[in-house]
Amino acid sequence: MRMLIALLCCLALSVQAETFSAQVIMVMDGDTVMVLHDGQKIKIRLANIDAPEKAQTFGQQARDSLQEMIGKKQVQIDSQAIDQYGRVVGTISLDGRNINQQQVQRGMAWEYSHFHSDKTYLALQSDAQQARRGLWSQANPQPPWAWRKQHPSTQPASNARQIQAFSTATPQPVYDAACGKKLLCAEMSSCDEAVFYLTHCGVKSLDGNNNGVPCESLCNGAKK
Repeated sequence: MRMLIALLCCLALSVQAETFSAQVIMVMDGDTVMVLHDGQKIKIRLANIDAPEKAQTFGQQARDSLQEMIGKKQVQIDSQAIDQYGRVVGTISLDGRNINQQQVQRGMAWEYSHFHSDKTYLALQSDAQQARRGLWSQANPQPPWAWRKQHPSTQPASNARQIQAFSTATPQPVYDAACGKKLLCAEMSSCDEAVFYLTHCGVKSLDGNNNGVPCESLCNGAKK
């Protein structure tokens, strides 16, 4: 276990807050891929979007869309953070195209604007809705975060030790967070923000049962 934690720390340090090139070796779903970088396999969670789960309507189409754009290709990754599941959160680009935005424009993902102020995603989603592209062809598409709350068994396992391993390597998040601003779970907008305040700022009040996972009412229903 100690060797695994050390490896995760080294991996986090190697990709934090930088742009790097990698080859996509697997498209896991509409917003998550596995890449190969310097001989290491790294799971990438596309920032600012949330695609339907594989078991949802349009889940397979969302994955196929991402596969068609970047499957087995060399891409650029602008890393922004490491989430509570140990995945690099970032923007993927290929030939000058922002793939994260392409998924929203194609109607294959929701914009997820909790941690960014880029209104481009909102505009792209509005355009896809008006054109009834992709998932917007449905009368009342269910957001994936709502679907996950109804299917908690689909949540990735959150590893408290892995979260702690990344605590010293996590880059600055893309939301406005500064130690000393917030102390209570009620003030947190998401699990990612709660993890930041617990691991980076040391706000122990967020982890009442000392299991390493903050604000469980948020993190147990966190977006994947």
